[in-house]
Amino acid sequence: MSVRTWRFDSSPAHWKIMFFSESKKIIQVVKKSTPSIVAVLVSKEFSKVTEEMGAELTQGLVQDEKGMVNIGGCSGFFITADGYILTNRHIVEDEEASYTVIWQNKTYPCKILARDKITDIAILKIDSPKKKFPHLKLGDSSKLLLGQTVIAIGNVLGEFQDTVSRGIVSGLSRQIKTEGEEKVQEFSGLIQTDAAINPGNSGGPLIDLNGKVIGICAAVILGVENIGFAIPINEAKNILKDIKKYGKICRPSLGVRYFLVDEEMKELHCLPFDYGAFIVYESIPGYGGIISGGLAEKIGLKEGDIILEINGKKVDKKFNLAQSFVNSKAGDKVKISYWRQGKKEELTAELEC
Repeated sequence: MSVRTWRFDSSPAHWKIMFFSESKKIIQVVKKSTPSIVAVLVSKEFSKVTEEMGAELTQGLVQDEKGMVNIGGCSGFFITADGYILTNRHIVEDEEASYTVIWQNKTYPCKILARDKITDIAILKIDSPKKKFPHLKLGDSSKLLLGQTVIAIGNVLGEFQDTVSRGIVSGLSRQIKTEGEEKVQEFSGLIQTDAAINPGNSGGPLIDLNGKVIGICAAVILGVENIGFAIPINEAKNILKDIKKYGKICRPSLGVRYFLVDEEMKELHCLPFDYGAFIVYESIPGYGGIISGGLAEKIGLKEGDIILEINGKKVDKKFNLAQSFVNSKAGDKVKISYWRQGKKEELTAELEC
């Protein structure tokens, strides 16, 4: 009986070949991808900017012939030949601002088709009937592996176009909090990478070595080196499907206001369970636990009910109501187990937008 032995080549020549092989692949991917990258320019009426920021802070701003001034921008990228663009929602959140797309030194007006506050994804569209835009293919972010090589590409307006950085996937399913003008927001399921992400390539693609987008560059922790975050591309796929099918983002929910029950809440309110979602009672007129017109109202849930399980899975801090519908779509049927006045009940509901 023969025994086969394996020898791993750790010679400098072997690693040199591997390095140049990956380097060549990165160059090819970047060359193929950069024509699909755009800059998203944000402008606003000078009078409104002055009103918001004060005269002292707006003295150096240059107005165009329409009285508009540039107040920011980010990257984006084409995902279809007919002009659909992905970017970050926080860049295009101001509904009073005007947005244009710069591609190959030309400026195009654009429509904002979707602003998703939960994922920080925005979908834009520019119309040019005679032109087919180069676009990136979308990968599968659920198949990402720790340590795999990724490339971030951005377009910092006219100053630093096609900025490229290389790194690895440093972490998966990360959760961070950001502080904005509205309130503190929490994002989960993010891709962590050490590829350099900055305000310029925010909104740009995070690409694998096959040239497919696996994330949207989104955030960096200030004061900390080599930690950036990207939104998994599968989140954008779902939103894009909704836009094309319904003309809006369709995220199923029950339409309830609730607090999650744990051991502490159980003792404090003398509840029969240490898990579940307690549908709150109305404390402010018009701000009750059952949202008017929502699914919960239609299926007969009431304030004071405790939603215990969704499709047989306990509702708790690890699996809240929002998470229970992440992979669901309109038309899906779900089993809801709940407690009401000393008795467990169960019903089946069909999810809707």
